[in-house]
Amino acid sequence: MKKPNVSIYTDGACANNPGKGGYGVVLIYKKSDGNIVKKEFARGFELTTNNRMELLAVIDALNSLKTACNIKLYSDSKYVIDAINQKWLDSWQEKNWKLNTKNPVKNIDLWEKLIIAMKPHDIEFIWVKGHAQNEFNNLCDKLAVEARSKSTLEIDHGFNSN
Repeated sequence: MKKPNVSIYTDGACANNPGKGGYGVVLIYKKSDGNIVKKEFARGFELTTNNRMELLAVIDALNSLKTACNIKLYSDSKYVIDAINQKWLDSWQEKNWKLNTKNPVKNIDLWEKLIIAMKPHDIEFIWVKGHAQNEFNNLCDKLAVEARSKSTLEIDHGFNSN
């Protein structure tokens, strides 16, 4: 069976970094009847970092898919995009989650979740310039800022393990 094609846009936002954070996701795909479906979602956290929100946006977007897909994933996070495209993630795993400086990699809990979330999919990671003319990246940014501004925020349980 042919895998569906999905476009995913993600963005994270954090006030004060660390501070209140949020992420926004937009998924776009074409149904078998030809109709285009756009799904948006966001989450906000009491205390986190921008990089954690960028990563969690990608993880939750991938985990929201009900079947294996061909994905074009767009993010303005060089941290996320370069970790995949420059093979930093592979290197970190080979070095037992250590950087070249021998310091531990930050956000290991989320990188491990991302590795699992990526497995069923074929994904092309694409960097887009943030706060530019990309309609869906701008929408993700808006969703992320709104999510971190809510009166009730989630706890980022992995934040202290960095």
